[in-house]
Amino acid sequence: MMDWNFTSIIQDYVDVHLIRWLIWLFTPLLITFLFPLFIILLFYISALIVYIYRHRNQLALDQLLDDLEHRRYWDGAMHAIAIMWDAHGHIYYGYEIEGFDNIPDNGPALIVYYHGALPIDYYYLISKCYLHKKRLLHSVVDRFFIHIPGWSLLVRVLKLFPGSVSSCVKVLNEGNLLAISPGGVREAQFGNHNYNLIWSGRIGFAKVAKQANVPIIPVFTVNIREAFRTVQIFPNLFRKIYDSYKLPLMLIYGGFPVKLKTIVGEPIYFEPDSTVEEIAEMTANKLEEIIKTNQIIPGSILRAMLQRFL
Repeated sequence: MMDWNFTSIIQDYVDVHLIRWLIWLFTPLLITFLFPLFIILLFYISALIVYIYRHRNQLALDQLLDDLEHRRYWDGAMHAIAIMWDAHGHIYYGYEIEGFDNIPDNGPALIVYYHGALPIDYYYLISKCYLHKKRLLHSVVDRFFIHIPGWSLLVRVLKLFPGSVSSCVKVLNEGNLLAISPGGVREAQFGNHNYNLIWSGRIGFAKVAKQANVPIIPVFTVNIREAFRTVQIFPNLFRKIYDSYKLPLMLIYGGFPVKLKTIVGEPIYFEPDSTVEEIAEMTANKLEEIIKTNQIIPGSILRAMLQRFL
């Protein structure tokens, strides 16, 4: 019986030095595709915090629903989650906000924001509002978001919902802050470093603002497309798939430590007789103006990283 030397066989048939070189070459690329998974991990940690708080008091279903409605018991969990996200934004991205005072300390308002490939800037904004204004932003999200396994309770605690016009108006009529990205997942998937708005005629937010008679606050984060990007391969094909089946299949990569600064614009007030189309156009123009004023276009990952550290 022959005594096979596994190591010698490998060396005879495989160029070990080539393998090492390939690993060295592709490791940075692999890491850029793994970073989005870290953000997902932060969400699961947030969900775990919520479940721990629920378990600690052994909340019954009726009590749970009541506390979700009035946000009493969940304040501690929310505070812990907000601190975690705020710390991540500060340490990794040097995150800051300009125009934070434009978000009211009380009363309703509709926040309309640009949607990055991975909207981490919005998660940081939620945290800042909770920590410094003691206000929770109610958020309209895509339907697939609320069906992610393990997130059901977190979604309810954070007030994330798909949002019809009537449900959004109800939230605002109750005096809350509401945030909508008209571009949504479509803008996240198919936007690029030119920072064009991709709203595709979606003006439901304008209907909400008009019916609730609240100001619109435009929000944009500088370099958000440099933090995470989508792989721009066969974008037309993937866009057709998304339009037909609502499947976001564009791969996301990034996690680059760029400088992120959220610009909160001045509230947009409109006349009672303004049409929904006029309100939508007014908002788009203001958001595009903020982008043009604050973002160097086309965006550059290297430049954005230099802004972070220099």
